[in-house]
Amino acid sequence: MPIRNLMAVLAACCIVLPVNVLASLKLPETIKVNPAALDAEPICDPKISPSWRKAQVIEGVKIEASEICSPDNPHLIAAVVKGTNNISMATLMETDLSPDTIIKTDDIDGDGDPDRIVIKLEVIELNGRTPDFEGVIPTFDIAPGIQPGAWVFAPKTSGMSTENFESIRANSLLRLPSPVIRVEVGDIVQIVLENTHYFPHTIHLHGVDHPFSHHEYGSGKHGNDGVTQTSEINLMPGERRVYEFQPRQAGTMFYHCHVQTHTHLAMGLAGMIIVEENRPNNWLQTLNVGGGHVRHPSVAVKEQYDMEYDLHYHAMDKELTSIIQKYNDPRLIAREMNRRYDLTDSTEDYYTLNGLSFPYTLRESMIIVEPDQKIKLRMLNSGGEFMAVHTHGHKATITHYDGVEQNPAAQITRDVFDMAPAQRLDLLLNTANDGLHSYGAGAWLFHDHREKGITTDGMSEGGSMSMIAYKSYLDDIGLPKVAHGIDLSVYFTKEYYERRLPIWQDLDEAGSLGAPGVRSGMDAETQETVTNLIIGFIIGLLIYIVFARKQHIKGAAAVIVSKLKGSKGSKTNE
Repeated sequence: MPIRNLMAVLAACCIVLPVNVLASLKLPETIKVNPAALDAEPICDPKISPSWRKAQVIEGVKIEASEICSPDNPHLIAAVVKGTNNISMATLMETDLSPDTIIKTDDIDGDGDPDRIVIKLEVIELNGRTPDFEGVIPTFDIAPGIQPGAWVFAPKTSGMSTENFESIRANSLLRLPSPVIRVEVGDIVQIVLENTHYFPHTIHLHGVDHPFSHHEYGSGKHGNDGVTQTSEINLMPGERRVYEFQPRQAGTMFYHCHVQTHTHLAMGLAGMIIVEENRPNNWLQTLNVGGGHVRHPSVAVKEQYDMEYDLHYHAMDKELTSIIQKYNDPRLIAREMNRRYDLTDSTEDYYTLNGLSFPYTLRESMIIVEPDQKIKLRMLNSGGEFMAVHTHGHKATITHYDGVEQNPAAQITRDVFDMAPAQRLDLLLNTANDGLHSYGAGAWLFHDHREKGITTDGMSEGGSMSMIAYKSYLDDIGLPKVAHGIDLSVYFTKEYYERRLPIWQDLDEAGSLGAPGVRSGMDAETQETVTNLIIGFIIGLLIYIVFARKQHIKGAAAVIVSKLKGSKGSKTNE
C-alpha cells in the first residue's frame, strides 16, 4: 500500500477517535414517571369509618377522640374494656372477637372493677405461603406492597382469618404487633394460649411478677415461665395452656414466645404487657390492638397525664421472614429456621412502629398533642439491635426503665433515647413551649437515629419513623400539613418501595434529578471496545510505517545528522 494511503487511513482514525469520545460524553434525555401511572393508595385506609375518630360512649365505656386518620375500632375498645362476657351481641358482632376472648369477673377487693381476668390468645401466621394459589395469605402490608412473613399472638377470633370470602387481606384483629395486654396490680390474670399454629410455642412473661410454676393448672405438671429448656414442655399444635399471675408491681413489661427465641420472637411473637396501678373503678383497656393511642386510659394515668401512647418498635430480617413464603411444609420450615438460618449473619431489613413502617405509621402511630399537655409514652424495643429514638422539637423525661420508676432526682431529660433489645422506657412528653421540653407547635419528626431505622428494605423514607403532630398542624383527615408544598402521597405507592420512582424528579421544572433515559447510539461498553480497536489500529499502523520505510527513515536521519555536524563545524571555524 502506498505510504500516502496509509497516512490517509491514519488521519481518518485520528478524526474518528475524538468524535467517538465526544459521543460518549453526550447525556441521555431525562425521563419522568407520570404520577397517573403509579399504583397509588388512599392515604387513609378507606375501609375505616371516619366516625371512629369521634369521642363516644359504647356499652357505658367512654372512648376518647382520636385525630389520626385510621383509628382503632371503638366497638373493639368497648369490648376489651368491659369484657366480651359483659357486652351486647350487637357490639360483639362489630369486633370479630370470640365471645370468650376476654372474660372479666369477680370484684374481689370490692372497689368497683373486675379482678379476675381471662385472656385468650391464638398464634396466627401472616403473609405465609399457601398451596392453593400463587401469593401469600392472609396478607398484612406493613408499607405499600411490603408483606414480610410473620407470626403473631392474636386475640381469639370468631370468624375467618381474612376479611371475607372474597378478600385475602387479614381481618383487623390479625396483625402486627402482638396486642398490648393491660391489667391492674392485684388482678388474678390467666392468659390462655391456644396453639393454632403448626409449630410449638409458649409465652414468657418478661418482667412481669409471676410464679415459676402454675400449680393450679394440670396438677402442677406445667411450668409458668414459658422456657422450654427449664420450666415447661413445648405447647404443641392443637394444645392449650394457661399462664397465671397476680402482679404486685406496676410497670411496662413484655411478653414473647420462648421456643427457638432467636427466630420466634423476631417473627413477631412479642407484645407489651402493662401492669397499671390499682385504683377504684378502674376498668382497663385490656387489649390495645393496632395503633398506639390508648383511647380509654387507666384512672392512674389520667391522674397525671392528658394522654397515653403505646409505642412498640420491632425489626425483622427478610431472609428469615421469607422462609414461610418459600415453603408450606412445616418440616422444611423447621429445617430452614432451626438448622440452616444463622442469626449471627442476619441483617434487619424491616423496621416497624406498632407493626407498620412509614408512611403507614402516619395513619396510626402519630403522637397527636396540643400545647401545655403531659403525654405518657410507653416504649418497647423487641428488635435485635440497639435503638436511638430521637424526638424533634422536644426533650422528654425518662420516668421508668424496664417498669421500674426512677427517683425523680435521677430522671433524665433528653432528646435521644437508647433502648437495648427487650428494654422498655416510660417517657413524660411535656408540650409546654419553654425551649426545653417543647420548641412550640409543628409537625415534628420522631425516629430511630440509626439511619437504617428510617429505611424499609434499604429504601428511604421508610422504617419506624413517625411524627409528634400538634392538632393545629393536622388537616381534615388527620394527616400532618407539612410545610413548603411537600407531597406525602408519593410514599403511598408500591413503585416507590420497588425503587421504580425517581424520588427527586419534581424538585425543579427541568427535572434535573430525574431518571436518565437510554443513551442514543452505542452503549458505553461498545464505545470502549471501538475506542480500543481504533487506538490499537493506529499504533499498529505507525509500527508498520516505521518498518516499511526503514531505509528512507535511515537516510533521512543520516542527512539530518550530517547537517547538524556541518552546522557545528561552521560555528567552530568562526
